[in-house]
Amino acid sequence: MSSKRNLFAQRRRELGYSQERLAADLGVATSTVTRWECGHADPQPQQRPKLAALLKVTTSELDGLLNPPPKSPVRKTIPSSIDESDDMKRREALGLIAATGALITFTSGGNTPASAAPIPSLHADSLMSAHLWQAFSSSRNKQAVYPLVRHQLVALTAGLRSITSDSERKPICEVAANLYQLAGEILFDANHYTDAAQCYTLAAAAAREASNYDLWACALTRHAFIELSERRFATAEPILAAASRIAQRGDDQLSTRHWVAVVQAQVYAGLGQLESCDRALAEAEQVTGLSGPIQNGGWLRFDGTRLAEERGTCYLALGRPDLAEQALLNALETSRSPRRRGAVLAELATLNAHSGDIEQVVHFSEASMALADETRSGYIARKLDGLKPHLAPLMRDHRIAALHDHISALQPTD
Repeated sequence: MSSKRNLFAQRRRELGYSQERLAADLGVATSTVTRWECGHADPQPQQRPKLAALLKVTTSELDGLLNPPPKSPVRKTIPSSIDESDDMKRREALGLIAATGALITFTSGGNTPASAAPIPSLHADSLMSAHLWQAFSSSRNKQAVYPLVRHQLVALTAGLRSITSDSERKPICEVAANLYQLAGEILFDANHYTDAAQCYTLAAAAAREASNYDLWACALTRHAFIELSERRFATAEPILAAASRIAQRGDDQLSTRHWVAVVQAQVYAGLGQLESCDRALAEAEQVTGLSGPIQNGGWLRFDGTRLAEERGTCYLALGRPDLAEQALLNALETSRSPRRRGAVLAELATLNAHSGDIEQVVHFSEASMALADETRSGYIARKLDGLKPHLAPLMRDHRIAALHDHISALQPTD
């Protein structure tokens, strides 16, 4: 918080206001006052006269407390970059993708004799990949894991250059497929869709070379998510059909085919096909009949716990808010990931926009935006962006107009 924002909070406290009371007197959510004091947003023009009166200052003095820039209010944005030297890092990533792809291609199908033992570092590489997936899952800022992943990709490329036999190629291709899926996930979360797509394509090619069908199907499914995010449902459908066929050749004790099915349900929902969507969801729910380790916590994490969220999202897309509401509320109660909670909250805001409940729209949206600010997740920002068209009928309310502006300020560029 800046010193000026400290002055704003100090003035509130001097007058005996809690954040809750000030928010109630203004007719805004408590989280809105919190965002003002943290510098994540500024009061809208129509809110400033009343806020100044409550704080017993002039509007000019209020501007001094808030320290707005000369032209427009300061708004917290989701950075589109992974770090300060993002362009350079992305060029490095693209170079690694090209080098790895070439090495996988040129080392496949060779006639070199089998070596006596696998590359010694492969076991360590696999353990590191598992560790990085865990770090990605637990991190509130997914992009913070990127430098570690990039370091491993550099080491992987060097390992590919040292391959001398087919027996070495398959296990190292499996590590490559694993790591490039994770790199794609990080880039996808930062809304770098083109770069993420290249990572997923390479991951699928490497998994194919490794003859790991579950890993291959997962890479294709992640690629389909890009098409889903851009609402290109017809393009995603054949990708997922291929993933489904490949998953059938995998381990029938893993949840791969069930995860493919739940993503297919989203595609059918986007295409307006309720019956196909229900069939895919029913197939996905069969995951509850599996026993033993059905996922690995890394490139395969689907265990059925997100089915309520997926079902709610699908029914909302199909224009069935009556079916979506309870599923989304159940998902909110059970979701532990900030990223997924933020997405569910955005969906609940959309649901309430359909019914015209402005209070609930503001409540769920602000909670979602707070998580977007905290996690820097482009995924949540995209979910909130999907809410904006549904706000149009409610724009006469100043709170909705302010909400629309705040969501627009959250949007990263690809």
